[in-house]
Amino acid sequence: MSATKYIFVTGGVASSLGKGIIASSLAKLLQGRGYSVTNQKLDPYLNVDPGTLNPYEHGECFVTDDGAETDLDLGHYERFTNIPTSQANNVTTGRIYKNVINKERKGDYLGKTVQIIPHITDEIKRNVKLLGTKKKFDFVITEIGGTVGDIESLPYIEAVRQLKWELGNDALVIHLTLVPYLAASGELKTKPTQHSVKSLLETGVQPDVLVLRTEHELSSEIRRKVALFCNVDPRAVIQSIDVETIYDVPLKMREEKLDAIVLEKLGLSSNGEPELKEWTRFLKRHKNPKSEVNIGLVGKYVELKDAYKSIAEAFIHAGATNECKVNLKWIHSEKLTDANYQDELKDLKGILVAPGFGHRGMDGKILAVKYARENNIPFLGICLGMQVSVIEYARNVLKLDDADSLEMNPQTHNPVINLMEEQKNVTEKGGTMRLGAYDCQLKEGSNCAKAYKSLDISERHRHRYEFNNEYLERFEAAGLTATGFNPDTGLVEVVEIKNHKWFVGVQFHPEYKSTVINPHPLFVEFVKVAKSEK
Repeated sequence: MSATKYIFVTGGVASSLGKGIIASSLAKLLQGRGYSVTNQKLDPYLNVDPGTLNPYEHGECFVTDDGAETDLDLGHYERFTNIPTSQANNVTTGRIYKNVINKERKGDYLGKTVQIIPHITDEIKRNVKLLGTKKKFDFVITEIGGTVGDIESLPYIEAVRQLKWELGNDALVIHLTLVPYLAASGELKTKPTQHSVKSLLETGVQPDVLVLRTEHELSSEIRRKVALFCNVDPRAVIQSIDVETIYDVPLKMREEKLDAIVLEKLGLSSNGEPELKEWTRFLKRHKNPKSEVNIGLVGKYVELKDAYKSIAEAFIHAGATNECKVNLKWIHSEKLTDANYQDELKDLKGILVAPGFGHRGMDGKILAVKYARENNIPFLGICLGMQVSVIEYARNVLKLDDADSLEMNPQTHNPVINLMEEQKNVTEKGGTMRLGAYDCQLKEGSNCAKAYKSLDISERHRHRYEFNNEYLERFEAAGLTATGFNPDTGLVEVVEIKNHKWFVGVQFHPEYKSTVINPHPLFVEFVKVAKSEK
């Protein structure tokens, strides 16, 4: 196979049908056949990246090794394929326009009138092809956010049309739609799919494969009808039925022969079946747990579970490794009070205090940390969760009543969490935090060192504030020890409590690196300790 093949995944009828899961599943199947694959997301919004978006708007902001703040679908890509993504794997309209305007300001267009076509579409095409040429992949699977017919998606669809024309047999379009079920008449309706494909055809793009989301089995008659009205090979009308877990989807797509159809249409051999032994072993353990454990996730965005997507998935991976079902109890930190926190947390065998920004819900998080510390409950604090554990210890053990983070209280006399030195002159919000993978050295014998089975690790970060080292000696004398440091700056990355069953706070985000094939060791250890709780 000489040229990189480009697969585009578009959506119609409704958003949130699972384009990212279909794209990830196809990548997994092609990987299982020995091909090298990468996934890409093109997002139609005008933000340069999702880093400044409220989690209620867009769910979790996923961070890559190279410090890109990206769409949460990149988390799915990594969890399914076990391959790290980068800045190049997520492109927004904001970034496309910013690049084009920067080029225009520099005079790169030699006085030409800068237009949507060809300049914006050329920049989109450049970003798509960049992945195939930068690192040699057999397949680049590009998911286009939103739905066909959205005004903001039009430049992307036009770019796909041009690429299909330019690349010929090296490009293919998969269109994902919904086949709704009308309970009143007991019918599955194909008309929305027909309209969606018609809308795509009006832009000059003919889909090669249709994937139909459905709650009920599609008959061969329905598939033939869709194929006839949408100009698609009947074998390329693929059913994507609702499943128990997203991790079932690659197996369902294998049953539907999605990968075989894609390879055939791209002129490649599809002999045999993709190798998915490890994947099926994971699913077997996930679906047949030998025990279960209740773990509380304390955060302030719990109404939208996508805000903590990577954490929830990391618990699934860790649970399967421990052959244990993790029952996550989603606890809104704003609803924890002095009067109720003990009752709210009493049935938990483990407590995780989640990342976040701003003072809202801080008091509840501090109460959750206090409960875990005083009752010897296994605890994991991530990013702000680690900082909260430091503040709680300072107030209740060191008796520094006004101890706080400068983020929450700029007037505090005891800023145990301080603004990082390099952040003090930063005024812009977008892409200016400490982002991406940094090294960390762990202390021998610490909980983290035992979990990682290594003293040298690298983890991804997303923060502006840090542990204030001026207080380090006082904390350590009182039993809260720093067990992980950045080797270059001395930044405290990990804190633990000596005389506690398992109390770990980490400045980094371990959840970003947990995948099906490589569950994150910290989550695995946390679940292991929690499930052993009597």
